[in-house]
Amino acid sequence: MVSKRWRLVTMVFSVILIASLILVPIAGCTSETPEPTKEPIIIADVGWDSVQVNNRILAFILEHGYGYEYELIPGETIPLFAGLSRGDIDVNMEVWVENQQEAFDKALADGTVIDLGSNFSDSWQGWLVPTYVVEGDAERGIEAMAPDLKSVSDLPRYWELFKDPEDPSKGRFLSCIAGWECEIINEVKFEAYGLNENYNIFLPGSNAALVGSMVAAYKKGEPWFGYYWAPTWPLGKLDMTPLEEPPYDEESWNTNYGCAYPSVRVNIAVNSGLPERAPEVVEFLSNWETTQELHNTILAYMEDNEADTTEAAIWFLQEYESLWSEWMPADVAGKVKAALP
Repeated sequence: MVSKRWRLVTMVFSVILIASLILVPIAGCTSETPEPTKEPIIIADVGWDSVQVNNRILAFILEHGYGYEYELIPGETIPLFAGLSRGDIDVNMEVWVENQQEAFDKALADGTVIDLGSNFSDSWQGWLVPTYVVEGDAERGIEAMAPDLKSVSDLPRYWELFKDPEDPSKGRFLSCIAGWECEIINEVKFEAYGLNENYNIFLPGSNAALVGSMVAAYKKGEPWFGYYWAPTWPLGKLDMTPLEEPPYDEESWNTNYGCAYPSVRVNIAVNSGLPERAPEVVEFLSNWETTQELHNTILAYMEDNEADTTEAAIWFLQEYESLWSEWMPADVAGKVKAALP
């Protein structure tokens, strides 16, 4: 018979052996160091369509290409830029620089914000007419109504073409929305160009009213003379011709706005802490560059297809792979492409 002492020794040995198999790593295996957690990228979601499309393109690429979560923070221009300076926001895809020059310069000087350069550099605003007014449109059976209308200096000769229905003794100019800075600028321009004698300024109550008047006249093939800006869907969808003004000159602008509107830089900016936390994202954003014409096309797609900004972002990624794939390494672009519907 096996003694009790031997059975006890055997039992203790067995427990030690089992414990060693559980606790000691098997030879040849090493423990893996977990990847560091990536903090979400916070994006300033300002309230106009072009920036929101940019944001959703960025969000898709961050998630599927770089493995980052993201958060879109809605708000207005001034508080969201302040948040960018404080570090509450990581990325602003459309800083209209000259529209907030003082705050922008201060943030750069303080070192709280980094300017990554142009998203698109060819923004535009000014006075325009439908192209058929100048050139006609054979397909629609429209003859040129003002073949010599090229610049603001030609407008006095054509006031009757744009007759004001409420004051037939003058033409009508549809200015920008009441309360916007361009309302005052256009009024002073009128004086500088001597147009008050021949034209009345009409202020639409909203952007919808201004666009509505342009689109209604365009569909009917009627004359229309007014102010608008880009990138916007109407200038992506309608064939409009800007009227020439004297080239932008700082002295003229500061005196009486008697020249063309300056082109406003639309830049990408990030909080100064982002390069350390997500250097690959900052490098990618540094390569990002689009054009006003492209955004006009995207916004026109939204209008034609009743698409929201997320759908427009997906459409852009599907249709313009040759453009956005150049902004990032090939392996990242491959992940983005594979994730597209």
